[in-house]
Amino acid sequence: MTYDNTNSGMMMRNDRRQTDSHPEFTGSINVDGRDYWISAWVNTGKPGSKIDGRKYFSIKLSPKDAPKAAPKANYVGFGPADDDLPF
Repeated sequence: MTYDNTNSGMMMRNDRRQTDSHPEFTGSINVDGRDYWISAWVNTGKPGSKIDGRKYFSIKLSPKDAPKAAPKANYVGFGPADDDLPF
């Protein structure tokens, strides 16, 4: 009998966290047969909000099969078409 992990997942503390923008917890999850990376940050509700002072998880899912984003090109100066600018 094989284990069916559909609609389940796991998270663990991120031991490689270096800055506050890195997730505090990471893991993987399966939703309706599709696999995702899961990232979570622990936040505190803002004063005056419905969750004032209470701790909560902010969660992000990223598909495992999504293509990697191409690196951003460095933008250097203007091209020759911009020579006609009046200033």
